[in-house]
Amino acid sequence: MKTLRELDLRGKKVFIRVDFNVPIEDGKITDDTRIVESLPTIDYAIKAGGKVILCSHLGRPKGKRVPELSLKPVYEYLKGVLKTEVKFLEDYLGEEADRALAELKEGEVLLLENVRFYEGETKNDPEFVKALARMADVYINDAFSVCHRAHASVVGVPSLVKEKGMGFQLEKELKYLSKVVGKPERPLYAVVGGSKVSTKIGVLKNLLPRIDKLLIGGAMANTFLSALGYSVGKSLVEEEYREIAKDILRSAKELEVKIYLPVDVVVERDGEIYEADLLSIEEGDVIYDIGEETVALFSAALEGAHTVIWNGPLGYFEKDEYAFGTIAIARKIASLQALTIAGGGDTIAALRKAGVITALSYVSTAGGAFLEYLEGKTLPGLKALEEV
Repeated sequence: MKTLRELDLRGKKVFIRVDFNVPIEDGKITDDTRIVESLPTIDYAIKAGGKVILCSHLGRPKGKRVPELSLKPVYEYLKGVLKTEVKFLEDYLGEEADRALAELKEGEVLLLENVRFYEGETKNDPEFVKALARMADVYINDAFSVCHRAHASVVGVPSLVKEKGMGFQLEKELKYLSKVVGKPERPLYAVVGGSKVSTKIGVLKNLLPRIDKLLIGGAMANTFLSALGYSVGKSLVEEEYREIAKDILRSAKELEVKIYLPVDVVVERDGEIYEADLLSIEEGDVIYDIGEETVALFSAALEGAHTVIWNGPLGYFEKDEYAFGTIAIARKIASLQALTIAGGGDTIAALRKAGVITALSYVSTAGGAFLEYLEGKTLPGLKALEEV
């Protein structure tokens, strides 16, 4: 794959697939992280004399025009931060689009309305692909978060454009993630949480041969504890994945990977909150966090790491009374003298709540793509950038 630096942009229509899928409330952006991360690529294309066309989705409008999912708030934001003329295009299939493209000058920016307002985007419809490709002399993908999607703006357009490459943010994502799935600096420890084993099976199986320790928390730990014969009360358990959990534990033992599971938990019992060890969990208990002993165990286990990868909170951290475990481990990871990488929406929210989001080596805003890359899957958006 070529990088942005290797491409001649001057005077050309530079189509950049960005990720502006940001939270918007009452017409205002409440978290501009993803936009800020795209600015170096956009600024470079502007200064290189490209006619910059920005394409993104926002939410899941399913091919319909949903006013609340318009990118107009992003347009207003960009007008305030980019030192150039910024224009907005609502309909890019008709004469309005032809006129906007003809009028776009070198160093100017044209933001396209939400690409998922068109059914052809998610279907990778050939005619829609052609409509998008007419806006691209050069194609740049700077949105790792959608690289696992075989959508028109992700795989269709680059299939029709000869000059293509990756933006600075995508380049940075691959640089850090390759340090985990490639040849990581050992010892490598993985912290995996979240609610379901089912969404992390591929990741766990792919990471096991590469890691030295695996720390499991969150609701997914319940399935592992249940597989080991512990009662977890009324807590979330994926019964159909208990055998798979056992297989992962067996594989870890064969590979000499040390697995850490909670030794105590925080439960809700009859509307009250209690700490309980694994043998004192009652029938009606619901586990919502790891306990203090587990935090101490996990914190000690993380010592000596050269690389740490984290995905998924270790409890119901959105509620303050169940946030202790996740916040404590987030701060522990942030304090390590190691390469620390985290990814996924909930993980980012947890890091932000813990006040350490800037303390890690790298935080990926991608969710599904982050997990699929860690699974070792070939992402269609990356494959589309490979030179033919």
